[in-house]
Amino acid sequence: MRAIHEATARPLRANTVATALRARSTRAGGSCRSDAVWLTWASFSTAVNGGSNRFDRIDSIFCYVTPGPRNPETCRHGREEASAVGEHRTTLAAVAARAGVSQSTASLAFSGQGPVAEATRQRVLDAARELGYLGPDPMASSLRRGRSGIVGAVIGERLLYAFRDPVAVALLDGLADALGPSGAGLLLLSGDAHRSGPTPEQVARMPLDAAVFATCGGDDDPLLDQFVGRGVPVVAVDGPDRPDVVLLDIDDYGGSAELARHVADLGHYRVGVVTLPLRLDGRRGHVDTARREATAYADCRLRLAAVEDTFGPVVAVEAAANLIEEGEQAAGALLDESPDKPTAIIAQSDLLAVGVVRAAEAAGLRVPDDLTVVGFDGIDTPWLGERRLTTVIQPIVEKGRVTGRMVTDLLGGTRPDNVRLPVHLRVGSTSAPPPAPFP
Repeated sequence: MRAIHEATARPLRANTVATALRARSTRAGGSCRSDAVWLTWASFSTAVNGGSNRFDRIDSIFCYVTPGPRNPETCRHGREEASAVGEHRTTLAAVAARAGVSQSTASLAFSGQGPVAEATRQRVLDAARELGYLGPDPMASSLRRGRSGIVGAVIGERLLYAFRDPVAVALLDGLADALGPSGAGLLLLSGDAHRSGPTPEQVARMPLDAAVFATCGGDDDPLLDQFVGRGVPVVAVDGPDRPDVVLLDIDDYGGSAELARHVADLGHYRVGVVTLPLRLDGRRGHVDTARREATAYADCRLRLAAVEDTFGPVVAVEAAANLIEEGEQAAGALLDESPDKPTAIIAQSDLLAVGVVRAAEAAGLRVPDDLTVVGFDGIDTPWLGERRLTTVIQPIVEKGRVTGRMVTDLLGGTRPDNVRLPVHLRVGSTSAPPPAPFP
């Protein structure tokens, strides 16, 4: 989840989302800094999920994007258009006058709170509709409440890649489902091609009620310290485990240990591992002792430890990103090991496992007859055709829902307990006993 992921079955739709984000970079106030883009959950879901509107609990989503180059012509027209809109903005006072009520009564009619007769409320709403008034300024309401109504979700990658990541999309789906009743919006804080997340300056000016480290959160992530220092409640998904944040994780060690035992029970003992990025520095290649000790992510560390507790020291190759192509490249390095090529490769994600299968087939190996390949996550893998990947299934959508409930508790002044969700092994058609040795 932390780095670039292979496109889902609908990559063109995901690209459509990115195009929409870029196209709407001019803000309503006329500024041409691509600070934020308002994207409805409906359009986000339609773009990513092919029309299945599973994001109907939250009306909208703020997506933080990196400021881009300015176009003077665009900026000029942006200011002119915004000015024209601002000149004709209808006020609550105008609505009240049209309805024949006081401004305070009109405000109560919109809020739904207070002793306002239904006939009066309907008269106010009719007047608003006639004048094109959409409602009170939400920012002003937030200031009165002392809250922004925004929950930040920190994405350790470019926004486009998060939209194309099936695990991230499912996690956000569950998060949206749980946060919806509270009326909160999500502000996605992402990185770009040069960094793995938002800058400290961006974080400092974000008016957040809470933050979720959704697809990142290394042990030494300075952004965590910044949020905690500001007094922003934080839920960390998959780590790190520290006393000043609430942790939601899965049983990475237990799931990987069960997977490793399955491979061992089939009779394999020459095993290789393809790891997720151990740090967000773009490195790929064999994992030595120093690199293991520098691992920033608990899930990678625990999954590798579980395998080595079963088989002893193994050859591990790190992928630079969670891409199918990266899985192919890492598997190529493992399959070049001579003479002790592995008879089984354990990948730390399903996307990497798909890449391993492709590399094996390119080398003339049959999966699982010549090489067992297993993964972790439990996502759909249409690239494998009729084959079903042997993998560890994690409850991704439920993970998002639990995260949302944790955030809701924090906003209500209650600190929830840390939660660890169970995982389970699914034996598919990509694992089998090792081939018999040549006579």
